[in-house]
Amino acid sequence: MDDKQLSSRIGELIDEEHRLERGGEPDPQRLKDLEVELDRCWDLLRQRRARRAAGENPDDAEVRPTNVVEGYLQ
Repeated sequence: MDDKQLSSRIGELIDEEHRLERGGEPDPQRLKDLEVELDRCWDLLRQRRARRAAGENPDDAEVRPTNVVEGYLQ
């Protein structure tokens, strides 16, 4: 997935999250799933940008496992 596709996917996930939140009683599990998928997409996009900035191939970036991405300190 390239940067443009990732950005588009992030936008789709955010839109869905907002629709669910405005819809009354959102499904808590779906909201959690969206949060995790968003975190993984953002992580991949950051990896790609960092690789590009370092002169490396951004296509070598890989989606990290959920437990890794969700374990980051914020």
